[in-house]
Amino acid sequence: MAEVDSIVIDRNDYLYIRSRGAATFDLDARLPDQVFKEDAGDSLFCEFDAVLTPEFWPALCAMARWHGDAYVELLVLEPDCDAFYLPEYRMYPAMSLSVEADVDDYWAAIGYEPDGDIMGSIAISANVIAVTGPSGRWGCWGERDPEVAVFQGFPNATARNEWCAQFGPFLEVSGALESYLPLTFAGRTVPDEYAATLTANYGPTGGRGSSLGSTIRPRC
Repeated sequence: MAEVDSIVIDRNDYLYIRSRGAATFDLDARLPDQVFKEDAGDSLFCEFDAVLTPEFWPALCAMARWHGDAYVELLVLEPDCDAFYLPEYRMYPAMSLSVEADVDDYWAAIGYEPDGDIMGSIAISANVIAVTGPSGRWGCWGERDPEVAVFQGFPNATARNEWCAQFGPFLEVSGALESYLPLTFAGRTVPDEYAATLTANYGPTGGRGSSLGSTIRPRC
């Protein structure tokens, strides 16, 4: 049976998850700037909303298991905890869920409606999320505006390509700039400066990806 025990209810636990997230991500950064603190290899992108669906849970578990993580930790950065979630819903916007949990457990956590208000659920209210595990060797960063999530931490090309094929579609940075991102900008045109910064940080030209990136430009 799905439960909401994974939702953080104690401030110390929330701060602990936040500190672990801060070890993997620059929590103050936003796309197109670099959000990962360490180079974790090739980047893949998907649509933001996909991450906050029950069907996506196995993809996150697969990444966690690659690095020996027993838990997946999700932290909401926007809206702000103290300005929104605590005064409005008396909850902390974070979860820690075992990789042995199922899709119903994941949905119970991110879809939990405090006081029966759907607008308080993470799935609806979260605008910026950071997802990783205790190892800090992988991560998913998502932003509702510009409606994308980016992943790093693939142990090798085979694992990444199999993950991509099983849980996709995913695109590397050039594909994301062509397919996902135009829809979020006026005139459906990604500004040159934005595109250049995103490519420098998440594409092979910036050293963040490798020659493997060219193999996954199409949808997978």
